[in-house]
Amino acid sequence: MRALTALFPEAVAPGSIAGAYLLEITLTERLQGTLRGKPYTLAHGTNLYAGSANGPGGIAARVARHLRKDKKLHWHVDALTVAASEISALAFPDGSECALVKRLLEEGCEVPLPGFGSSDCRTCPAHLLRLQ
Repeated sequence: MRALTALFPEAVAPGSIAGAYLLEITLTERLQGTLRGKPYTLAHGTNLYAGSANGPGGIAARVARHLRKDKKLHWHVDALTVAASEISALAFPDGSECALVKRLLEEGCEVPLPGFGSSDCRTCPAHLLRLQ
């Protein structure tokens, strides 16, 4: 997370505000699942997920849900968060998840699974990135 806080000095702790957030998700084992009906395998390591929270409770409520292991799997990223050995979060009040993805791609992050987490986005190749 230290490298991410250096890259995003404007980030704050998650609060009851609307905006974007970035999850750093560590997997100690590879993860298998399906994305749009097609099987995938995600290698162990550190992944970054950019999301948004504009509803009641804001970023704090959304991040709290991601941190819970006992939950109904609703979003693509839920498969990662329930399997993660560690999750940390940065918040960006009034931020854009697509702007976060753009910056991370510019910094050399890779897209491990095209389309993952971005089914409602027309500009990003994915909202899940691989930290190198």
